[in-house]
Amino acid sequence: MPDRNKRAPEWWRTAVVYEVYPRSFASSGDRSEGTIDGLRRRLRHIADLGVDALWIAPWYPSPRADGGYDVTDYCGIDPRFGTLADADALLTEAHASGLRVIIDLVANHTSEQHPWFTAALADPNAPERGHYVFRDGRGPDGALPPNNWISAFGGVAWTRTTDPDGTPGQWYLHTFAPEQPDVDWTNDAVRTEFDRILRFWLDRGVDGLRVDAAPAMAKAPGLPDADYSGYPGFASTQWTDNPHWDVPAVHEITRRWRTITDAYPGDRVLVGEAFVSSPERLSRYVAPGHLHTTFNFDFLRTAWDAAALRSTIDATLAAHSAVGAPPTWVLSSHDAARHVTRLGRQDTGPEVPVGAVPTDLALGTRRARAALLLMLALPGSAYLYQGEELGLPEVEDLADADLQDPVWTRSGGTSRGRDGCRVPLPWEGDRPPFGFSEGRPWLPQPAGWAALTAQQQAADPTSMLCLYREALALRRRLPDLGGTRLDWLAAADGVLDFVRDGVRCIVNLSRNPVELDHGSRVLLASAPLDHAVPPDGAAWVSAR
Repeated sequence: MPDRNKRAPEWWRTAVVYEVYPRSFASSGDRSEGTIDGLRRRLRHIADLGVDALWIAPWYPSPRADGGYDVTDYCGIDPRFGTLADADALLTEAHASGLRVIIDLVANHTSEQHPWFTAALADPNAPERGHYVFRDGRGPDGALPPNNWISAFGGVAWTRTTDPDGTPGQWYLHTFAPEQPDVDWTNDAVRTEFDRILRFWLDRGVDGLRVDAAPAMAKAPGLPDADYSGYPGFASTQWTDNPHWDVPAVHEITRRWRTITDAYPGDRVLVGEAFVSSPERLSRYVAPGHLHTTFNFDFLRTAWDAAALRSTIDATLAAHSAVGAPPTWVLSSHDAARHVTRLGRQDTGPEVPVGAVPTDLALGTRRARAALLLMLALPGSAYLYQGEELGLPEVEDLADADLQDPVWTRSGGTSRGRDGCRVPLPWEGDRPPFGFSEGRPWLPQPAGWAALTAQQQAADPTSMLCLYREALALRRRLPDLGGTRLDWLAAADGVLDFVRDGVRCIVNLSRNPVELDHGSRVLLASAPLDHAVPPDGAAWVSAR
């Protein structure tokens, strides 16, 4: 086995990373949920795709109040997924397949069933009380929340406790669900414990950690009221001076962690999840000495519009270049509607509620194929979400009784949440469970996915799966796609046209075909070409 530490330095600058949501990737036996053994069994699928790494969403012990993002033990594996020995075996096999492994770090909050929090509730004088954000309520009897902060999942961000003697107690902060109490990052014990957690996993051989909800970790001193400007929703992409989101003190935490990862060999990486208000504010998370990379949600949230996409690309490149960090690009995730569905709507922005408007899946698929070539031609790294290589759509017709996302209950049944993008993958066969498991999956799969299984698509050279494999293989072979330079070419309205040294990328978002230069050598196209790139199509063309 080759020494991973001798690979080219800073692999993360151009890496393509595949996200695994372990509950829905692949199971073993008759279990309804995914397992680590199931992931190991399907690891070849990820390696054959041609990516550089996989990112595994939380696999820790959890009551699952929020899909695993409520953790009770940061140094263990949820028994529903497997064991630490299974995780070690996965790391070994992934590395042998040439894949790096990134795992999630949920550091803003724990589960309410974490030993710290249970101790804090059992005794208001316990030292663990200081590990969380507990405060007295307002009003004569403390019956009002300590301030006006709101939760990302709806409602107020505070829950009142009951003391052991049965009397009303203090309130605790939860930026997300009440089952996810925020830890207090000004507490030395919290900082020391998470240092230990990082080292635990780095010592086991993980290649990086993805920091969940990074902007939430720091709070303004004194916890002052927030100015929401009359808007009742959690609009973190619009906030600039919010006291509980994107507070500058968060960067003290990332600097501390960067010191830890830099002490390990092999270019270990820290990846941030940061919904913030601008590319410039995002770049602060990847300034020298902080995180290595961070997700670029502006790209995911941009409508299928040439001018809007170019503006987002330019702003992202400029902000990241200013701090010497590579940008990242992403089209889907376990928190967003799958882009095949989103791009098939008349309004292609991300704010359309699940199931609220009809989707033209044929149109969405054409655009998704073109969007892939656009994303993989941009400088930096890219993230793929499991199942997008199969062209899976959002499942918008799940029965109410099947929904498990806390967004559904916290919104009073007005928002269907994120379950539609988390439906287990279809691997093979002509009926559910499509090789995911031998039993009924935790979320039902549409019968129509028989045409989208990995087995079916592998035999079809025109399939989405084969396009992903071709694009990723070509991206690796073309050194011109590995640099940082991008030069825009003059183009008609509705067309993106740029050159990456010797590779030209044309993406046609207009209603008219884009004629290719005579003698152009097409390297790869998202759709059949007849001397022109069709509407909602894209092509890579040799620029030499």
